[in-house]
Amino acid sequence: MAIIAVALLPVVAFLSALVVMDRFKLLRRSSVLIALAAGAVAALVSLWMNEWALRVLGIPQRTVSQFIAPISEETAKALFVVALVMTGRVGFLVDAAVQGFAVGTGFALIENLIYLRSMPDASPVVWVVRGLGTAVLQGATTMIFAMISKALADRRVARRMTAFVPGWAAAVVVHSAFNQRVLPPVAQTLVLLVVLPLLVIWVFDRSERATREWVGAGLDLDLALIDLVGSEQFAFTHIGRYLRELCARTPGPVVADMFCLLRLELELAVQAKALLMAREAGVDVPADEDLESVLAERRYLQHSIGKIGLLTLKPLGVASHRDEWHRHLLQQPRSQMGAGRHP
Repeated sequence: MAIIAVALLPVVAFLSALVVMDRFKLLRRSSVLIALAAGAVAALVSLWMNEWALRVLGIPQRTVSQFIAPISEETAKALFVVALVMTGRVGFLVDAAVQGFAVGTGFALIENLIYLRSMPDASPVVWVVRGLGTAVLQGATTMIFAMISKALADRRVARRMTAFVPGWAAAVVVHSAFNQRVLPPVAQTLVLLVVLPLLVIWVFDRSERATREWVGAGLDLDLALIDLVGSEQFAFTHIGRYLRELCARTPGPVVADMFCLLRLELELAVQAKALLMAREAGVDVPADEDLESVLAERRYLQHSIGKIGLLTLKPLGVASHRDEWHRHLLQQPRSQMGAGRHP
């Protein structure tokens, strides 16, 4: 029983610590559980691929461990993170880090359970290395991939697929170096346990400062823009003049829909920022009863404007890469939130 605990609990404890450290509670528990399940599926797929390389292709065990496995395993884990980023389910580095580590945790749990069955007589040292070293590594590499990919995707909105290559390459290199045993296994484990917490502290500090800045300064700006949009002076602003120019080459009803969409996106952004402020203060805000109708209107306006029309709105700079994340955040059931705190 002690061996099972050493093999499985450290990586779970680390993931739990990450969830607790998130002061803004960006993720609900169900999101973490889904990421764990995705990691478990990735483990089964990549372990089958590694076994196929060994048995069918006849590639030596050492080559598979040092080069093939890092590529297959990091690719399998990365696919779920790619889907999260591309669909706007990740807003900041913190939730990217937590979801990435959760995928790696699910992977590590399945991998170590399989090894527990195949090596029942292994020494306790082996399980200490696997539980504190290899298992934590699986979470750490996917966390690194998720953070790098999120940071680059925010900068390369028009070319998001290229944003995933550097993070994937970094994860593969770290994983491969670990498997090549540059240091003795125990020493590698100790290095990992020192470096990873420092990386996590740096990421959480940087991301919390960015989140607080986005919530504070961004909320003031969004509220000012909403007031401006509803005022008589709006026609003389940069946005108002731009929309008037569009009337010359775009049907009037479409321009009107553009105006409505801009206001709607601003209102959703304000709601999302207010929600995060409430969570940081420990307040559980009830869901907006009109949210579904507002989101339905948003979908209607986007369809009415069309892809080309939406592209013409980009120069205004009102919409952002976090618009889809606003919707995802506001739709999260409050009762499932990891915050769960009340004043």
